[in-house]
Amino acid sequence: MDAAMKQKVEETVLEILRSVDMVKMSEFDVRKLAGEKLAIDLSEPSRKKFVRQVVEGFLQQRLQEQQQNDAVEGAAGGGEVEEEEEEEESNNRRSDGKEYDDDGDLIICRLSDKRRVTVQDFKGKTLVSIREYYEKDGKFRPTSKGISLSAEQWSTFKKSLPAIEKAIDKMEARLS
Repeated sequence: MDAAMKQKVEETVLEILRSVDMVKMSEFDVRKLAGEKLAIDLSEPSRKKFVRQVVEGFLQQRLQEQQQNDAVEGAAGGGEVEEEEEEEESNNRRSDGKEYDDDGDLIICRLSDKRRVTVQDFKGKTLVSIREYYEKDGKFRPTSKGISLSAEQWSTFKKSLPAIEKAIDKMEARLS
């Protein structure tokens, strides 16, 4: 991708990021929208990586802006002391309102006290992990019990959910 195209892609991605609800929008969605607007395929690995860098840069900038705002508000507040739990929670919630674990992975949901669904970046690949956790020194750490799915595997799994739900319903009907 030449410099002019990179500039167009970056501008388009940033325009999308500024105008959408970041809670509902994934990197995949942003890449797809930008590709449609520019009429180019952004799923090719080097283009995908470039879009990811733009998205991560945008999110990092937002986080820094929020931290600066928090610092200004904290200085104006006269140095109130927060409870340890509130501080821990705020450390795990970022300016985008999402919750992150101690390793910086996005917590999508908690299936139970010790099971979580997270989205993480591992060696440049986005993974959806469904994993058990254990507590050590006040922090939750992932165990080897679980599965991590690539974006492609997740997409395949997601398409199979109706068939899985139907099979569960049939099995439960037989058991009752």
